[in-house]
Amino acid sequence: MSPSPILLDRVAARATDRQPRQRPSREEAEAAVRTLLRWIGEDPDREGLQETPHRVVKAFQEHFKGYLVDPADILRKTFEEVEGYDEMVVLKDISFESHCEHHMAPIIGKAHVAYLPVRRVVGISKLARLVEAFAKRLQIQERMTAQIADAIQEVLQPRGVGVVIEATHHCMTTRGIHKPGSLMVTSRLLGEFKTNPETRREFLAIVGKSGGELLR
Repeated sequence: MSPSPILLDRVAARATDRQPRQRPSREEAEAAVRTLLRWIGEDPDREGLQETPHRVVKAFQEHFKGYLVDPADILRKTFEEVEGYDEMVVLKDISFESHCEHHMAPIIGKAHVAYLPVRRVVGISKLARLVEAFAKRLQIQERMTAQIADAIQEVLQPRGVGVVIEATHHCMTTRGIHKPGSLMVTSRLLGEFKTNPETRREFLAIVGKSGGELLR
């Protein structure tokens, strides 16, 4: 059974509803970096900084490339020759790098993603790409967790979805309150992962102690 076009459109719209409607030019972006350099007291024309605006804009293209990706399209291709397999599919320790939308500081962490298939599965690399698509945007961890789980549920329509994310936020480890070593853990459980205690326990046992402690 293929996902409904309405569902695909809904996921795509939800993923892109925060995109700017008109993107500034590269020249405008580089000029903005030069302004920031002057604001902190630097001279953007000195030798060591002459190429910095270009490099920063290029880095931003990589950091935020998720805005150009349609998450629904990642999950569109599925496989039905699974010999009746209907047990849990888990991909754990998916490393990611994101940036918080409040300070544009790095969020470094890993995601654990699971679902209970109904007649069809998606390639495991697609789960990692889905995490990447949402991570490469300005984010808060709670929203990113929900976006990943909701996209899988709406497009694949499995019996349930479980997502746990563990991450370090540089906005509180390298600035502000300065608490290095702190780890934020968020989760979203849908379908049988939420309603069936045995399914939930199995998922959390696979994920490991940190996710399990939060969700008991």
